[in-house]
Amino acid sequence: MNAEIISVGTELLLGHTINTDAAFVARELSAIGVNLLYACTVGDNAGRLRAALEEALGRSDVVITTGGLGPTDDDLTKETIAAVAGVPLALHEDSLRRLEEYFRGRPPMGENQRKQAMLPEGCTPFPNDIGTAPGCGVRTAAGKIIIMLPGPPSELVPMLQRYVVPFLSGAAHAVIHSSMIRTFGLGEGSGALKIADLTDAANPTAATYAKENEMFVRVTARAESEEEAEALCRPVVEEICRRYGDVVYGVDVENLESVVVALLRERGLRLATAESCTGGLVAKRITDVPGASDVFGTGFVTYANDAKTRLLGVAASLLEAHGAVSEPVARAMAEGARKASGSDLGIGITGVAGPGGGTPEKPVGLIYIALSAGDETFVRRMTPPGRIHGRGWLRERAASTALDMVRRYLCDLPLEPAAPPSPATPLGT
Repeated sequence: MNAEIISVGTELLLGHTINTDAAFVARELSAIGVNLLYACTVGDNAGRLRAALEEALGRSDVVITTGGLGPTDDDLTKETIAAVAGVPLALHEDSLRRLEEYFRGRPPMGENQRKQAMLPEGCTPFPNDIGTAPGCGVRTAAGKIIIMLPGPPSELVPMLQRYVVPFLSGAAHAVIHSSMIRTFGLGEGSGALKIADLTDAANPTAATYAKENEMFVRVTARAESEEEAEALCRPVVEEICRRYGDVVYGVDVENLESVVVALLRERGLRLATAESCTGGLVAKRITDVPGASDVFGTGFVTYANDAKTRLLGVAASLLEAHGAVSEPVARAMAEGARKASGSDLGIGITGVAGPGGGTPEKPVGLIYIALSAGDETFVRRMTPPGRIHGRGWLRERAASTALDMVRRYLCDLPLEPAAPPSPATPLGT
């Protein structure tokens, strides 16, 4: 099944709004085995949108539009799709009821809001569980499918996942199963090289994706049943994990912090953090995980030297002798956080996040991360990368490194990544 994406909105063309919708839709299509051929952006113009739709329908099985479903005069997507499909718009009573519920307790619903409940006749409606504009799937006389989705990502994402993916999976007359292998400490380029023979396969497929400071692989199989599709994926997932080694932090997990929280909970341990250059980012990511209070109770943000001394007991003489950005201070911060909170483990982070403040001896990007566990304290020195992508990027990198150190310690792995094993023979030979 081949598909195209048409993003609708003059604000996208002018660069006033970043088009994150297309990237998300593309990833979801890939996950269910739908081939994306083209993606384009058109402004709020019915004539240009109609031309784009007709061209896309001439070469693809599915066309997905994003945006242009709201109550204003420039929201023309639905009307244009109905015209191209050759069907009238009709009031969808359930969508109207949901709109009325949405506006209960709010200012009265105007007639322009009511138009959002007008959908192409005979379509499959997709409820909007967050906002007002419903989506839908329309089948043309030629058997093609047009999917229309709202523009705001907070509305598009749940609608796509809850309603559109099952709809398209059923249209493809197959069951799709995907597994996600998540890694930290491996670049996409080297990761792709290690599984090059696996990414050439058609069913299951294996595709690498780069994320900020991380890389992951999605393995997807199509079969007649969920069990058969999962069975196709399993040996490929296992082989990729073998080749990547201990940089794999989980399969089908949400993120690194959720893995750390689960490991701490399994072992009945508590973690505390002391952060300088990361400004509480590690604590924030941990407490983003539901139930983190079971394993995390205290986080210190000790940006100033006197705070390091007052809250963590870092000796002033240590700061004078080595400076705040140093291995001894990171070590003392981790140990101070653990002792002051009564926790089992302590993290300490200190560094130069930039863009200013660096020196030849301590350049921007130099960060020390310490993990205190009982009588032992481990320190990793993050040296500046060849190209720094900014302050936020360095802080995220440091926070992820700290979380990965905790994961490695709890899994009895080396505190720094080992070189992943080279591929031996291709899978199945």
